[in-house]
Amino acid sequence: MVAGERRISIVVASENEGTQAAEIAVHWQEEEYYHAPPSFVEQANLKDPQIFERYSIEHFPDYYKEFGEMLDWYKPWDTLLDSSNPPFWRWFVGGELNASFNCVDRHLDACKNKAALYFVPEPEKEPIIALTYQELSVQVNELAAYFRDGLNLKRGDRVTIHMPMVLELAVTMLACARLGVIHSVVFGGFSAQACADRMVDSDSSVLVTMDGYWRDGKWLDHKEKADETVRAAGKAGHAVRAVLIFERYPGEYRSSFGLVENRDIIVNDILSQYTGERVEPEHMAADDTLFLMYTSGSTGKPKAAQHSTGGYLSYVTAMSKWILDIKPTDVYWCMADIGWITGHSFIVYGPLALGASSIIYEGVPSCPDAGRPWRVAKRLGVNIFHTSPTAIRSLRKLGPEEPAKYDYDFKLMVTVGEPIEPDVWRWYYNTVGKGNVAIVDTWWQTENGGFLCSTVPALAPMKPGSTGPGVPGIHPVIYDEDGNVVPPKSGKGGNICIRNPWPGLMMGIWGDPDRYIATYYQRYCKDPESKDWQDWPYFAGDGAMQAPDGYYRILGRIDDVINVAGHRLGTKEIESAVLEVKGVAEAAVIAAADAIKGVIPEIYVTLQPGVAPSDQLQRSVVDIIVRDIGPIARPRKVWLVPDLPKTRSGKIMRRVLASISNQKDPGDITSLANPEIVEAIRRTVSE
Repeated sequence: MVAGERRISIVVASENEGTQAAEIAVHWQEEEYYHAPPSFVEQANLKDPQIFERYSIEHFPDYYKEFGEMLDWYKPWDTLLDSSNPPFWRWFVGGELNASFNCVDRHLDACKNKAALYFVPEPEKEPIIALTYQELSVQVNELAAYFRDGLNLKRGDRVTIHMPMVLELAVTMLACARLGVIHSVVFGGFSAQACADRMVDSDSSVLVTMDGYWRDGKWLDHKEKADETVRAAGKAGHAVRAVLIFERYPGEYRSSFGLVENRDIIVNDILSQYTGERVEPEHMAADDTLFLMYTSGSTGKPKAAQHSTGGYLSYVTAMSKWILDIKPTDVYWCMADIGWITGHSFIVYGPLALGASSIIYEGVPSCPDAGRPWRVAKRLGVNIFHTSPTAIRSLRKLGPEEPAKYDYDFKLMVTVGEPIEPDVWRWYYNTVGKGNVAIVDTWWQTENGGFLCSTVPALAPMKPGSTGPGVPGIHPVIYDEDGNVVPPKSGKGGNICIRNPWPGLMMGIWGDPDRYIATYYQRYCKDPESKDWQDWPYFAGDGAMQAPDGYYRILGRIDDVINVAGHRLGTKEIESAVLEVKGVAEAAVIAAADAIKGVIPEIYVTLQPGVAPSDQLQRSVVDIIVRDIGPIARPRKVWLVPDLPKTRSGKIMRRVLASISNQKDPGDITSLANPEIVEAIRRTVSE
């Protein structure tokens, strides 16, 4: 089915400028449907055609009992949803459980000798390691015993984990969960300063790291970041009492940075003192915090999304079972990083809660060549493959014919992190999936825990570029800027929100309840005094439209968060780093279109009087971004310009800069205080 082209317009607030707004015209053509093969439908976990009727808004919240029933509980819940203090929802109140038990212990009787996790090193000559559920249990218990007895960590304490993609990362998370210690995983590619900021915010005094790891064929010395993190935290008045270092090659410390006495501990050595130790899992309340996951905000410091034990774990388990179709017999590979929410939910907690085998890949999947993912898939018998549009675009560019060379067999493939272009989707389906696979295009966010929109793969057809309807239990709504509901299925754009709470939603922002309300609920809550959940729609911060068939197409962020290859980066963090460069007066970060990453930062910089533009200054801007934020934030270009386009109130009009970088019409600039600067900047960029 191919419908005619339709033009969709979405009006979004621009840079919080009140009445200033930018209209984004989206040219979109309805795409054809694709259907999952009968062989997939026959074996699917969810193929009940009545599911959406059972999960209709009229039955909220009772249907979420089914999610809770997928877990093992020490004590059943008394109240499914406590909505008495909106928007701070509490799920499965009175219930007690443990995430580590649900991901490890409960599988030991049935499948202790099957692989829980596979570790695939980046160097292809190194052997793949299969960690069985039995061995995972042993390692989790021994590390938990050390945390408890050697470091005196207890329920409610925070531990920061700054590690690459290795087995020890998942083991550390589960050891924390076993004790009720709250883990905060920082993406390994982030800088020491970013790690320190998160340690200070969470009041964490223990850092878990690794000596080094492989990425893109290079050995990276990771211990250096740990030393810098401790120094940066110290400058902020925060003491780190212990740095725990796993060795990438046990027994061989490969960092060139020495150990600091009375602070640094080689975990591989100390664990020999805890051989055979067993730790009884803490009986955690369902609404006790399981972990913190920092997500960049449009302004100010990063926000720590605070995720619960019972609500979060039940939600990712259900999404893993129903949308990803994971079974205990499956070998599942999510190519995300555990340092992001996708890795938490769909490498560790979701697949392990279902007793599946989940793969952890160390480095760049195209190393040494674009055939590497398909060789791994064939060797390990991967049948569920989960990755981002950025990775798909990259693999298509590097080796468009590579998948055809390998005899693997996927039953389901996933795309996550950003909207996927229809032509990229078709290559994914036809070439990677060999035209005989189900694909789910999922939309959700760090704050959400798990999927918000996706097709149920056995029940609904796929449509390139569209995520699908809300998953069972999720009821989206689109509002315009004035708070009016955009007519459903009208093809008109607006701001997508979720009408109802759900168990995977974060409990709040760590230590900042007012920011939580202001960021996610204030915009469309018409009565802040209301105790009715229906008056508190969740504001996702994304633009979207709904097609006549009920499928949603996500149009991108409506604030100034840049989504680089599925990684959300706050522009304020980047701009703050740039302003540390000597001679820089102002900086503005925009999202420039990129064929591989989707978007990539570009920086516009003005200089202080008397400072001359230079290549060295441009390099300094790049260097400080990489140092303070991380390589993922590396800008494509630093433009040194005479001035920035501003409103009369002095606010920088980043949409104008974005239009120049992306070679678009900047629109009406007559309201600018300095409209003449637009042409001057355009000349600079075009030279």
